[in-house]
Amino acid sequence: MKLYYAPVTCSLSPHIVLRELGLPFELVRVDNRKKMTQDGRDFMTINPKGYVAALELDDGTILTEGPAILLYLVDLVPHTDLAPPTASRERYRLQEWLAFVNSEIHAGLAPLFDASLPAAAGERFRAKIRKRFDYLEGVLARQDYLMGERFGVADAYLYTVMDWCRLFAIDLAHWPALSRYSERIGARPAVREARDAEGT
Repeated sequence: MKLYYAPVTCSLSPHIVLRELGLPFELVRVDNRKKMTQDGRDFMTINPKGYVAALELDDGTILTEGPAILLYLVDLVPHTDLAPPTASRERYRLQEWLAFVNSEIHAGLAPLFDASLPAAAGERFRAKIRKRFDYLEGVLARQDYLMGERFGVADAYLYTVMDWCRLFAIDLAHWPALSRYSERIGARPAVREARDAEGT
């Protein structure tokens, strides 16, 4: 498999999961501005949507969208602790968390990367994120991870997008449980290996 990635993007979450699962893969860096891969290919021919993450399977099929890639990866390894079994009630709870992280945290923070965003609009996005973090603070004050006491794929995704807060002057210290959660995940060997490989 090949994981197309760019540093400081959501592609870090499948990168973490690939390492957590011990799956063989090749990293291919993408220049997000030029839409070119490190080996000189037009990334738009790989993913016409124009963004990472993209996972190229061994048969050449391209899978995109982070939550779909995460679920695909965990299903390659039967009985992994990173996700509940397919069709179980807890698996739907996992999908609920992935949807929340995708639509509320990822989509809530992503506009802040736009340097031309008016200050008032930026503050509206920050205010909404603060409310979502208030909710997560309540959850993570009661349990170590989104699904309970075990790290899983939704945690890899939330950790990845929460890490962007450092770029936008959003101090996680305002949410102590969330801050401890981020530190706990950041200390995992697979997370450190992924970040080292990406230079972040």
